[in-house]
Amino acid sequence: MIDLEDATRIAAGTHSDPFSILGMHPVDAKVTVRVFHPEADSIDVLDRKTGRKVLSLTALPDTPSVFVGTAARRKNPFAYRLRITKGPHVWEQDDPYRFGPVLGELDEHLIAEGAHLDLWKVLGAHVMTHDAVEGTHFAVWAPNASRVSVIGDFNAWDGRRNPMRQRGQTGVWEIFMPGLGDGEAYKYELLDGQGNLLPQKADPFGFGAEHPPKTASIVRKLDGHKWSDKKWMTKREALHRIDQPISVYEVHLGSWRRVPEDGNRPLSYLEHAEQLVAYAKDMGFTHLELMPVSEFPFDGSWGYQPIGLYAPTIRHGTLEEFRAFVEACHAAEIGLILDWVPGHFPEDIHGLGQFDGTPLYEHADRKEGFHPDWNTLVYNYGRREVSNYLVANALYWMREHHIDGLRVDAVASMLYRDYSRKEGEWVPNKDGGRENLEAIAFLQRTNTVVYGDAPGIMTIAEESTAFPGVSAPVDHSGLGFGFKWNMGWMNDTLSYMSEDPINRKYHHHKMTFGLHYAFSENFVLPISHDEVVHGKGSMIDKMPGQGDDKFANLRAYYGFMWGHPGKKLLFMGCEFAQGVEWNHDSSLDWHLLDHPLHRGIQNLVRDLNGLFAATPALHQLDCKAEGFEWVEEGAADESILAWVRHGTDGTPPVLVVSNFTPVERTGRRIGVPKAGRWIEKLNTDAGCYGGGDRGNYGFAESDQVAASGRPHSVSLTIPPLSTLFFELEEGH
Repeated sequence: MIDLEDATRIAAGTHSDPFSILGMHPVDAKVTVRVFHPEADSIDVLDRKTGRKVLSLTALPDTPSVFVGTAARRKNPFAYRLRITKGPHVWEQDDPYRFGPVLGELDEHLIAEGAHLDLWKVLGAHVMTHDAVEGTHFAVWAPNASRVSVIGDFNAWDGRRNPMRQRGQTGVWEIFMPGLGDGEAYKYELLDGQGNLLPQKADPFGFGAEHPPKTASIVRKLDGHKWSDKKWMTKREALHRIDQPISVYEVHLGSWRRVPEDGNRPLSYLEHAEQLVAYAKDMGFTHLELMPVSEFPFDGSWGYQPIGLYAPTIRHGTLEEFRAFVEACHAAEIGLILDWVPGHFPEDIHGLGQFDGTPLYEHADRKEGFHPDWNTLVYNYGRREVSNYLVANALYWMREHHIDGLRVDAVASMLYRDYSRKEGEWVPNKDGGRENLEAIAFLQRTNTVVYGDAPGIMTIAEESTAFPGVSAPVDHSGLGFGFKWNMGWMNDTLSYMSEDPINRKYHHHKMTFGLHYAFSENFVLPISHDEVVHGKGSMIDKMPGQGDDKFANLRAYYGFMWGHPGKKLLFMGCEFAQGVEWNHDSSLDWHLLDHPLHRGIQNLVRDLNGLFAATPALHQLDCKAEGFEWVEEGAADESILAWVRHGTDGTPPVLVVSNFTPVERTGRRIGVPKAGRWIEKLNTDAGCYGGGDRGNYGFAESDQVAASGRPHSVSLTIPPLSTLFFELEEGH
């Protein structure tokens, strides 16, 4: 009835094909049922339809945890259940080994080709009804393993109990586990190709996870959610064009606001849905950008070392509660962008590293597969299954969670094989160069796929080099991103602002150089979390001077930023001049808003966002050279900058003037492109922002007096450390 060697291997958990042994099998004119259960005293087989006993199984003498019985052949196979007795305890359960495969031939083909764009729908843990029985289907890719088992409380975390079925040449293992459902904790136990036991692994496609430091995956249902954001999903494509006002509020959910009366815990997804969304809406931001919410083991990584790419972190609630947060954003007409990390992953033993005993997701050569900056592993983008895993992940967030965009982290580290590596510590590409051709192809494919699949989404690259065509279309040899962070602009302008005003005239070029390349990409101007950590100080800390001067400098800088071509991004806390560096373990210092100067900065950012959205000239041609015109580029001795922003035909132009010295300039002539009345739309020195209320009484009338190379000019009072916005009055 069963070969002794097979029985021994089943009992030891080393059999590579358990489905060929366990379950029901025809033998001559009879059927044999074989069950492995190390805790059972006796096992009966019941007809599933009638509940009547069909046969009793007998424990084998040499392997008493293997039970075997034979009955006269009836229907083959027929549905049955097991009645198990252990001491005084008796229970019934379905036998996982009576169920056939779930994955189809087309799935196998697409997985093998690395072309399964619905990959998360077939791999991972899925609650389903299979052969009229409710349970969960588990599937995992581990081509070099000799045995893979799913383990959990349901089988005492014993890898011998539920070894999985290997599917052909795909390297995928699967099993349907009857009776398991949403909320079940599980892992995979693997033996490598030599039969050695590996560390237990979380599911690469797990849709949920335990609270760290626990590391198991959690079964989460994906289907059944009724989305209520059709209105937003229909209109977002029009809102994400390069001619739209896009102002992003970057947030770390764990430290935006905490609840001190409840152990200083972070807010939940549902609390963020109420509080954060309302705040962002009030402040005039068009988008929220969340630092990574994919599950990650170490709080101090802020999410940038993820292990569960398919699981919204349980730190703030369940998958369904995360979806409720997404819907709250969309109900408020706020787009949601996620930071996405396809560049590297940590070496935690329950993660992807050496997943089946081999470098499966990472490169075998540490010169290619290890990142020295972060002590992490680098994905092997040239392996089609790995590329498929990541491309499908991007689609997953957009399809399953209605995410509106992905900001791709550390793109520069992906593009270059020698990134942060010394000579001799990296491997050239096939042509002998430093470019990572496989990573480039992966990024191009990702952008092509997601833009083709999800109308209205956007992808944004954090790319710190001069790599050409980051936001150019793939069919024009670009990477295909929608936008790119302008890291050069950020570094130059913050360096300028840190100078004492008396020295700024020697660094004037740092404020103008960005315009030499401002239209080479579709840029976002980022003041991100990276600028307020690791000893860099807060934004207000970066400003020179004391007291009021610090705030005036910051107000002038924000005015300069919002007047400059490019979409905007501001990290949380910067909008009210958080006094200290960001700390991921603490709440923002919201009490600072009781201070007029901090409240003034917040009022300014709110009004800048409002002006940006309401003024076509400030956003319509953000990414086109014809939308910008220098007026005063070279007034270095005065540290004055003046320029005009243009919109499309018929749009009133906007004059922006910045003064980065603490000297008030009165009667200062600034040339204008057209004669007429120029309405002062915003003045960062206004009293409501904490300034001295110096300005131009709401407008400036042009004179036919040549200045700045133009026949018409306005005579302005330019307050110290300020930025002014003037819009040509309609009809002129």
